[in-house]
Amino acid sequence: MEFTEDAKKIINESENREELEASIAKTEELLQTAAIVPTELQWTILINHVNEMIKRSKADEKMAGVDPEMFEEVSKDALSIADELVKHIGNLPIDEMYVLSIHFEAAKQNAAE
Repeated sequence: MEFTEDAKKIINESENREELEASIAKTEELLQTAAIVPTELQWTILINHVNEMIKRSKADEKMAGVDPEMFEEVSKDALSIADELVKHIGNLPIDEMYVLSIHFEAAKQNAAE
């Protein structure tokens, strides 16, 4: 995947570049398996989100809790990919999975358009 200049800037300026690159590679693998293809803009937003997740993981910060019922319409595929990535990063609450799953659900809709 060739990333936008904005995405490359996020990666290059990340304090956790190695972890971010590993998480991006893991994400690419999971998305390929699920046949989900994000747009360039979706990738840029996702990379920024994952970078922030890694920062929270390392700083032992927790995001505000979310109501899982708000995510009932998110597909099992999107939730599964998000769960795998949250586990890959480590030290994150389940709330992160729900918020992250929205990126994958949105990208999944690209094929339907």
